[in-house]
Amino acid sequence: MYANACQEAPANGLKSGISGERAINFSPGPAKIPDEVLHIVQEELLNYHGQGLGVMEMSHRSKEFEEIILGAEKSVRDLLNVPENYKVLFLQGGGAGQFAAVPLNLMHTGSADYLVTGSWSQSAVKEAEKYGKVNWVAPKSDKFVSIPDASTWKHSPDASYFYHCSNETVHGVEFPETPSVPNNTPVVADISSNFMSRKLDVSKYGLLFGGAQKNVGGAGVTAVIVRDDLLGKSRKECPSVIDYKVQSANSSLYNTPPCFNIYVMGLCLNWIQKHGGLDAMEDLSRQKSSLIYDVIDRSNGFYSAPVDRRYRSRMNIPFRVGTGADQERVEKEFLHEAQKLRMVSLKGHRSVGGMRASLYNAVTVEETRMLADFMEEFRDRSLDEQKA
Repeated sequence: MYANACQEAPANGLKSGISGERAINFSPGPAKIPDEVLHIVQEELLNYHGQGLGVMEMSHRSKEFEEIILGAEKSVRDLLNVPENYKVLFLQGGGAGQFAAVPLNLMHTGSADYLVTGSWSQSAVKEAEKYGKVNWVAPKSDKFVSIPDASTWKHSPDASYFYHCSNETVHGVEFPETPSVPNNTPVVADISSNFMSRKLDVSKYGLLFGGAQKNVGGAGVTAVIVRDDLLGKSRKECPSVIDYKVQSANSSLYNTPPCFNIYVMGLCLNWIQKHGGLDAMEDLSRQKSSLIYDVIDRSNGFYSAPVDRRYRSRMNIPFRVGTGADQERVEKEFLHEAQKLRMVSLKGHRSVGGMRASLYNAVTVEETRMLADFMEEFRDRSLDEQKA
């Protein structure tokens, strides 16, 4: 079934396949952008709305770009139902930039709580330790396959904020809900890899940030949603370009912003709205992830997923292929055959190994089913070869 599906001509007007054609992209980021959005970008690249120039050439002070950035902000607010007492900013530096921006803006007591559940929250800790005391809420661990029970967390009474990563892209651990913390401590979340994939209650957070390059566009712009009362508490060494109060006062235009990336992000947000909003994105993400997890769980150990089932990510599914001494050879064969079928970027992160299928918003159910069918066929054939 999967082979026949791979040979079908695409209906979206874009070529599909490798060697100059569209691939089935399971990349963890930068990730697939909806074909519908890419068509619009293609059409407007040289001439945006009759202006005779493209967005990459446009002044960030122009009326046209003002409409673009305000439109993107409105879409963020509408999709997430952002309360009026929160600012929406579009900044540069990616998630790693926010690892520094968060403590430089918010660590006014000199300490903060961090819950480490994967490589990205661990990286955030290393950055935050440059600016103050970091309290590890849960004991340090070399394996990130679960989330420690909240009853075991040890909070600091003077923490300026509580930090966590809502979905760990590398290890595939996802929080099912907002963590509960004591003493009205502001909750900060890196939502880069599940941003705009499900609804969340913004009012439960002090600050949210997410890079666009997973679910809502290309690399280069990070959305920051921050509560008004947290502005104006930055450390004196905080650079103005990442000072939330400065950027808010200048409507994200303190310096030249990543204009083109904001434009593409706005188109992706419009695409989400057009296709059912966050309810639809969440439903589709569950369908897609279930297709892959079902193959893994029914494989009798041929495929294995290390993450605790309670915290399995819908966005990033790390898994191993085969077992024992032959595993490395089998995994290389898996990747080689997937590549021939134009399924790309399935190799796991170098720190984890194995495979990783990233199922962001733009990845379709049909594409995911093709991967699931391939996985089942590959398993059956591999087991038959072992018996021969």
